[in-house]
Amino acid sequence: MTLAAFERATSLDRLRHETFDLVVIGGGVTGAGVALDAASRGLKVALVERDDFSSGTSSKSSKLIHGGLRYLQQGDVKLVYEALAERQRLLTNAPHLVKLLPFLLPMFGKGGVIPAKIARLLGTAMWGYDLTGGFKVGKLHKRVTKSEALEYMPTLPAKNLVSGYLYFDAAADDSRLVVAICRTAALHHGAVMANRVTVTGLTQGAAGNVNGVTVAADGDEFTIATNAVVNAAGVWADRVRTLDEGTDPDSMRPAKGVHLTVPHHLVRNTIAAVIPVPKDRRSVFVVPHGEFTYIGTTDTDYDGSIDDPQCTEDDIDYLLSAINANNVNTITRDDIVGTWAGLRPLVKSASSGRTADLSRGHNIHRSPSGVVTITGGKLTTYRHMAADTVDEVVSEVLGARAPRGAKRSVTKKLRLRGADGYQSVTAAARGYGVTNAVADHLANRFGGEARAVMAMIKDDPTLAEPLVPGLPYVRAEAIFAVRHEMARSVDDVLSRRTRARLYGRADSAAAADAVAELIAPELGWSAAEAAASAAEFRALCEHERDAAGLEDVLLGTALATV
Repeated sequence: MTLAAFERATSLDRLRHETFDLVVIGGGVTGAGVALDAASRGLKVALVERDDFSSGTSSKSSKLIHGGLRYLQQGDVKLVYEALAERQRLLTNAPHLVKLLPFLLPMFGKGGVIPAKIARLLGTAMWGYDLTGGFKVGKLHKRVTKSEALEYMPTLPAKNLVSGYLYFDAAADDSRLVVAICRTAALHHGAVMANRVTVTGLTQGAAGNVNGVTVAADGDEFTIATNAVVNAAGVWADRVRTLDEGTDPDSMRPAKGVHLTVPHHLVRNTIAAVIPVPKDRRSVFVVPHGEFTYIGTTDTDYDGSIDDPQCTEDDIDYLLSAINANNVNTITRDDIVGTWAGLRPLVKSASSGRTADLSRGHNIHRSPSGVVTITGGKLTTYRHMAADTVDEVVSEVLGARAPRGAKRSVTKKLRLRGADGYQSVTAAARGYGVTNAVADHLANRFGGEARAVMAMIKDDPTLAEPLVPGLPYVRAEAIFAVRHEMARSVDDVLSRRTRARLYGRADSAAAADAVAELIAPELGWSAAEAAASAAEFRALCEHERDAAGLEDVLLGTALATV
């Protein structure tokens, strides 16, 4: 039996035969955060995820850890304050994953002049951002000249550019963050974390309190015994509530967010930028990422299948219109090498209006049976949301059954797996026969655990070869993902454990068979099973491409500069 198969069997065996204080439904950032918060308080915790960890919204965000400047402009000072406090904690607790990122807010005016009222409002908003927590990173905003703004983003149209503001937020690979949270909960605090486990029902005791979660996994169905349940299923939360409460609460208002990836040489921004959308009251982010820049996000009402949100031709038109109105290079559909679309689990509001104007605050609901549902929120505030949710579980559901000392969250200062030893990874590269470039790349994805990945390369130097030609990921990452991060398919490896699909969809699809062959021995696959996983991944890529009305764009062509 392979290591991956052994760990899978062990996890499912524990779910079948042990009784838990808490079962968490949903393996996105919120569910993972709840599991870690609860387990670090001493609760016995299990988490089950229908698909893969972060496969929903939590792998399809803007990859930003930020307060949300626009929320401040909307008057939601409390949310911005909380988000900036959480940003600071993540910079400390996950320095390998969360990085400070400067942002340019260019200011345009007719005839080279900005209306005085607009200038005052922007300046006030910047000071407000600093005062609500921006100062904690040791960098305050500053006004920059037109020439300075062009140095940061040379492709801005100079004709109407007047000046700009420079301010600071942070960025993180959202899916890697979820994996780190899951591994911290499991390896440091004993939680059972299991993907590909589908919830089919909930059971109740004689008093009407929830006491079990019925699941299907690997062809078997069984009930996990538990004293409490948290529903952290995101946009699918109402489905879980229906299993518990018997009726559809219809509480969600999903908002679709779409991003597209283009070669960096078409934009050449050295820092992130906030670009206004023509004839709209919002902006999009333009974020550099190595040889690429990604642009997004949209924020539109969504009434399609929540199981299959896709980037459409209209979404592409919207984002291309935004960037091309603020960029001297015309970016076309033929330049797009990747797209992604996700649904924000927003809570319906009594007031109507755009989803962009709905609060990103979170909501906690406790049913008569004791199931606690957490909805809303945003990536940055996941820890705060989790702490509030576990507080509810401990005080209102478990009560005297809660372990001693469980009343207070300890995650404010809890460092995530990989944080320790992160700073010294590159210095150790020579001892593993790894280049500094590869060591830097691995350090910023695995932190201190990069040494384990480099050790694999030392034993087998072919694992330092590219996983997908043209992208920085190495073959050892796929092996590590399967052995230690519960990746169970080609899609898990190329879409989430690495982000190859986001930055080179066509090249990733072309590499699918090779990736399947690489991980097949780790998963105990036959040749037919490996081929099926590769084919499934290619089908997902083709569906994504066709939904957006795009053609395959290979990196060798896209990244070539004239």
